[in-house]
Amino acid sequence: MIPSEAAQTAVSLRVSPSRSQFFKLETVSLSCEDQGSSAGGRVRRNTTDGGSLACGAGWGSLVGSSCKLKDLYTGDSGVYWCESESGEHSHANITVRDGAVILESPVLPVNQGQAVTLRCRYQTPPSDLTAAFYKDGSLVRTEAAEEMTIPAVSTSDAGLYRCNNSELGGSPESWLAVRASPPPPAPLLSLPRLLCSILVTCPYLVVTVLLLEMCCRSRGGTFGEEKRNCDDVIE
Repeated sequence: MIPSEAAQTAVSLRVSPSRSQFFKLETVSLSCEDQGSSAGGRVRRNTTDGGSLACGAGWGSLVGSSCKLKDLYTGDSGVYWCESESGEHSHANITVRDGAVILESPVLPVNQGQAVTLRCRYQTPPSDLTAAFYKDGSLVRTEAAEEMTIPAVSTSDAGLYRCNNSELGGSPESWLAVRASPPPPAPLLSLPRLLCSILVTCPYLVVTVLLLEMCCRSRGGTFGEEKRNCDDVIE
């Protein structure tokens, strides 16, 4: 099994077209991009026995640095992934549908605050394009234009989504993953606050120096001449 992507990784699996559901007999291309290596990586897929196979080893065909799957069928559904030289993973769950409706949704995790559009896609457009969108089994809303937009996603928007058309039926479910924003950096000390700190601290420094000077003069010397004596007084 492939570990989930909890944070941004150096390696990225690219899926084109960029969606998680496909109709039977469509074509999809997958490729690996590794920021730490110009060679990139090789796309792999999980097998039913818990192992994995690289592209070209019984599935897909290598075209340059990409892996192409033509004439998709339902058996091509599954987890596809790539691994960086440092061991980081990027994966995608792809579903192939032998049906009339699929859901267009991001195949990879999206960043918190990003706008996301979910779209009901039809093999043959119905007379009524109205689509109902569901999250985790509950109706979110119904849209007449066959798509639903979340202006700024949050981690609470993560979940299983599907759509349904009254004429053609529903799509399979797809997981929408939302990557939380990193915590903001610690604020730097502003110039006004820096000046304020200096102004507050300076009087204490001046008073300390004056007291030392007075102490030294009272012992019959100057600040420089009696420094050792003053050190003894302070101790």
